[in-house]
Amino acid sequence: MKHNTLHFNDWLYLACIWISGISIFVMSLIIPWGIFTRYVLGTGSQWPEPISILLMVVFTFFGAAATYRANAHIAVAMVTDRLPASMQGVLLVLIDLLMLVVALFMAWYGTKLCMETWGQHIGEIPWMPVGATYLPVPLGGAITVFFVLERMVFGHQGGREVVTFDHEKIEGGTL
Repeated sequence: MKHNTLHFNDWLYLACIWISGISIFVMSLIIPWGIFTRYVLGTGSQWPEPISILLMVVFTFFGAAATYRANAHIAVAMVTDRLPASMQGVLLVLIDLLMLVVALFMAWYGTKLCMETWGQHIGEIPWMPVGATYLPVPLGGAITVFFVLERMVFGHQGGREVVTFDHEKIEGGTL
């Protein structure tokens, strides 16, 4: 069971990394296109800005889930590092519980937001429902729930090979 869960979460982690990376890449192509059409062709395209904003939202929520699992998220540890080890353990459990609450909130209310705005359309992109633009919120929240539960049950997974594949391996004590 543990192996299957960790393997599934490895796959989910990689999917978040790829989705985030592709979002940034496509956004970096779309923004220059908008600038080119506005200043060189003299007729600005209407779609680059809303699509770029959507891609930034996708990058943010999927990237945040991946960084949580990799333990690479922004954290202020100045106070917690100075506490006794017993208090640090209690605080880590509290942090995981609070993170679970936030992720569940995002998943639940993000889903409600998507459903309530699905019938509305974006002016610049009439074929895209507004609810579709909010989909990264509940999806990112649900993925974060998986990663928080994984951390609570199996411990910190930031050292897994799928997370540290780009780190140099030390062989024989030297680089």
